[in-house]
Amino acid sequence: MGGRDKGLVPFRGRPLVVYALEALRAVAGQVVVSANRSREIYAGFGCPVIADTSGEFEGPLAGLFSAMAWADTEFVLTVPCDTPLVTGCMLKRLAEDQARSDCDIAVAHDGERLHPVFLIVRRSLRADLRSFLASGERRVEDWLARHRTHRTDYSDVPELFANVNSLEELKVLEARRIQPNA
Repeated sequence: MGGRDKGLVPFRGRPLVVYALEALRAVAGQVVVSANRSREIYAGFGCPVIADTSGEFEGPLAGLFSAMAWADTEFVLTVPCDTPLVTGCMLKRLAEDQARSDCDIAVAHDGERLHPVFLIVRRSLRADLRSFLASGERRVEDWLARHRTHRTDYSDVPELFANVNSLEELKVLEARRIQPNA
């Protein structure tokens, strides 16, 4: 993203993070932003902002760990800020699937690939996540494999997981004009 904070890069006239926040607010009672920079700007979106507790950038699991420490709910639901087609209906499906399967973690799968940061996880797994991170591990998929994890099927809407990792990808996705309705 040319050194820019990804969540603040505009997509269709609004910062990428706004799409994630809208989807989360549709299903969650409490929403928090995990950010290690631009914290004052993120606070302007009306949510508490937390940083990784370690002080080092350790990837998405460090953000999840911080969210688990902050939350006072049984579950924590996460979405990345670089998937602007995410919807509340998508997240509701994830939560409902977790409840039906009674798993520790429900994670999105689009029929071809796993989307490991679209997940709902029992907060009681926080101590295990702390140990995993302390051992130097960082791969989300490896941590998921340690637990009763259920893959929520999104093969009917795989296009909604389109993520942007560069300004070029952002332009391509904007041009596609996909309208989320799932």
